[in-house]
Amino acid sequence: MTTTAAPTAPWPELDPAAVRQALLAGTEIALLDVREEDPYAQGHPLWAANLPLSTLELNAWRRIPRRDTLIVLYGSQVGRDGPDGPAEDLAPLAAARLQALGYTRVHLLTGGLAGWRRAGGELFIDVNVPSKAFGELVEAERHTPSLSAQDVQALIDSRADVVVVDARRFEEYQAMSIPTGTSVPGAELVLRVRELAPDPATRVIVNCAGRTRSIIGTQSLVNAGLPNPVAALRNGTIGWLLAGQTLDHGASRRFPAAVSAATRAQAQADARAVADRAGVRRIAWADLATLDDPARTSYRYDVRTPEEYAQGHLPGFGSAPGGQLVQETDHNAPVRGARIVLADDDGVRANMTASWLAQMGWETHVVDGAPAAAFSETGPWQPAQPADPDVPTIAPGELATLLGNDHGAAAGVALLDLTPSARYVERHIPGAWYVLRAQLAQALVVIPPARRYVLTCGSSQLARWAAHDLLTLLAQRDQAPLPVHVLDGGTQAWIAQGLPLEHGETRLASPRIDRYRRPYEGTDAPAAAMQAYLDWEFGLVAQLGRDGTHGFQVI
Repeated sequence: MTTTAAPTAPWPELDPAAVRQALLAGTEIALLDVREEDPYAQGHPLWAANLPLSTLELNAWRRIPRRDTLIVLYGSQVGRDGPDGPAEDLAPLAAARLQALGYTRVHLLTGGLAGWRRAGGELFIDVNVPSKAFGELVEAERHTPSLSAQDVQALIDSRADVVVVDARRFEEYQAMSIPTGTSVPGAELVLRVRELAPDPATRVIVNCAGRTRSIIGTQSLVNAGLPNPVAALRNGTIGWLLAGQTLDHGASRRFPAAVSAATRAQAQADARAVADRAGVRRIAWADLATLDDPARTSYRYDVRTPEEYAQGHLPGFGSAPGGQLVQETDHNAPVRGARIVLADDDGVRANMTASWLAQMGWETHVVDGAPAAAFSETGPWQPAQPADPDVPTIAPGELATLLGNDHGAAAGVALLDLTPSARYVERHIPGAWYVLRAQLAQALVVIPPARRYVLTCGSSQLARWAAHDLLTLLAQRDQAPLPVHVLDGGTQAWIAQGLPLEHGETRLASPRIDRYRRPYEGTDAPAAAMQAYLDWEFGLVAQLGRDGTHGFQVI
């Protein structure tokens, strides 16, 4: 199943006990699961971050910025075969790729994931587990107020004085939302809710798809001292659907852009007080360079909306809206024990976000006193990445001619699409085969033999790395050199020229395991799956206790 041969030299190993000790001691460590997201979601240690082998080069420098970080890898199933063949350890190949990217302290987890389990390590299912488990602990310790779906529906039906705010990303809110709900992503709540509910008698209901963001959002308002009665929608849109109630789709109500001076001043004072209670550290803008410690990993994030970030942000700060940063901390900061530095331009969103990260055990700093002129960089975030491999390209029009009307059969062309499987199903070039880069060798068994290979993805970036793998594979098989090209500009360039597309799972040469289907996505998940997800969340506090590595302290 590998795309290139694993290195022959053995890699140093770190056993589960040493990994656990590093986590307990708070020293920097990146425990990485290099499988695709779906098998990762079937079971992994609490602090294991998912860095799939397929996209490793595109994400490693951003997610693990310090090259001498202690990295521990595993990539095998837990004592069972995968969905399409025997279980395989992808970690040695991932180690070689990380070494090629400049990382100097790469280790394998002794015994892999099965070794972790044999050593008594707890395995957690699903994704973003540290944040979800933390949310359950917050509710258990702080008794976060909540209302059932039936109670909220009754309030809406009776036209009670109630405001429903959705703490998810706007795109998630648009897909499905509670009737009358307004999109107010989590980090915006303390700053914006007083504008939506100026009367302290107005009841505020916070919802998300499941439980975590509604719990954290509600408790944010409680911690900040909002005078209004506040409650989470118990079990979110899952609970709403399980109650047999109807969701809205395509809603577009967004939080008010303008915030009065009085509201801002109150929110600033409230957020600062919460951050102080949580032990958040301060760093003056003029002193920011003092955190440039080569022996420490520092993640620097602007927690405002992506639109605000693009209009102007501090140099060196990436974009991570605060609510999602708390929800997806394992994705944004896979180096446990690292430092997280947050910035905004209002003194509210960074402090509230930092208050939660500090409670989750992160050394968290908020930048104070940055002048408006300091927000000098514009445009979307462009994190550092290695140079793409130099491979021959083919123009969209030339490829269209080669494919003809028979999807390239007459010309002996095989078109491989490395895009995410959901995007492939949505739209792809007619005749293209969906391929997982990490399973390229296996995909070639499914794809009919070709005399020429063309690879594509959305932008052509991942296709370039896969083309390099394909050339290596063909050489290992002692085949005569075959032409391997990348579609110049990827499928986006094909679409821009108005060339035809097709849809659906037309040609799957690899299983669709690149993304785990969340039980709270969409409205077509079986009721049993949604209930099982809730039952799993209810059990997370007990699982945290058994694991013992979380380091959470709820204020």
